Amino acid sequence: MFPFALSRPHRRRFRPAGAAALALGLAAVTGCSSDSGAADDTVKIGLVASLSGTYEPVGTELRDGFKLYLETHGNKLGGRKVELIVADEGDGPPTAVPAATKLVKKDKVDVLTGLVGGGSVNAVLPLIQQAKIPFLGSNARPPVKDIEYVWTTSFLSDEPGRAIAPYIKDNVDGPVYAIGPDYQGGHDELRGFTDEFKRIKGKLANPDGKTTWTPFPKTTNFMPYFAEIAKTDAKAVYCFYAGKAAIDFAKQYAQSDIADLPLYTAFVTEGSVLQAQGAAAKDIYSVLNYAADLDNEANRTFAADWTAEHDTQPTTYAMASYDAAAVLDKAIADAAKDGDVTSQTINKAIAGLGQIDSPRGAWEFGDKAHSPVQTWYLRQVRPDGSRLANVMVQDLATLGS
Repeated sequence: MFPFALSRPHRRRFRPAGAAALALGLAAVTGCSSDSGAADDTVKIGLVASLSGTYEPVGTELRDGFKLYLETHGNKLGGRKVELIVADEGDGPPTAVPAATKLVKKDKVDVLTGLVGGGSVNAVLPLIQQAKIPFLGSNARPPVKDIEYVWTTSFLSDEPGRAIAPYIKDNVDGPVYAIGPDYQGGHDELRGFTDEFKRIKGKLANPDGKTTWTPFPKTTNFMPYFAEIAKTDAKAVYCFYAGKAAIDFAKQYAQSDIADLPLYTAFVTEGSVLQAQGAAAKDIYSVLNYAADLDNEANRTFAADWTAEHDTQPTTYAMASYDAAAVLDKAIADAAKDGDVTSQTINKAIAGLGQIDSPRGAWEFGDKAHSPVQTWYLRQVRPDGSRLANVMVQDLATLGS
């Protein structure tokens, strides 16, 4: 159970956007109800997230995490009214780029946030650099060269694997099989693990010593891959999957010939997918920058508010997007102290924020990559009352740059 009381009053649930709006790439427009302030005091924020496709569960939580912060802070950031415009990223660049382009060029947002996929981030970056508006990503991000307007409240995509590799090396007596989805995010996530694992003299069980890739997003049957793993001398498996693919992977793993091999993961059991996985998820290990049972004041507030609204445990996706709103709250207030609130002054203010008080624990942006310098945690799916939950086991590492 949570180590604190979830006693916040239940509030009205968010209404999902209509299908017609999603088809246009505009999922929702949230105007603030406050009647104070002129029109030019309103800050426009564009949020792009996967509201359809493989990563719909992830994108939905990015959206809802940001909305939760607004709802619990008077629908204002930095004392300014907010117009939040949400667009559908879909499964990657072909839909993400038009969605972001509309927000930047037609809606003329002051800040862009969200983006689930690493490929989407890379594809949208030229637009960000050209428009010179801050992009505050709230999910994993690949390394980028020009970071002037690029920030993330989540992490760099290779960090989960880097954080857990030493633990796996110390606790698995033998080779480990690495498997993941064949796209930008999967490549980054698995590279973080395999590079670090090999550096510390760990051995991969994959026959060619390289990660096995599954086609993305079309792979739904993982049984042939599990049959191949069974032919190796693997003593454990490490993988990265999220969204609907994570449900298929976990359920089929539990029914496969390798079900007894310890499964170490990034994201496989995170979010609403855990309920869908059911008993198949029990005992799966995961590495993450957040656990819902972390006992600190910021998390007590966040977890209580989230649970009152959604009747589920909060996730890293919701937390990172909630933190993105918190960052903008502080940055917009700081920008206003120095004069006009513009994309450029908000970006400058983000650079000077210092430490952020977060549900994951305090963190701050690094100077090298504009990613959080933060603690990573080992979690395991265990019974928590009548439900299964990702329970924090121990700290793993502090990473970020």
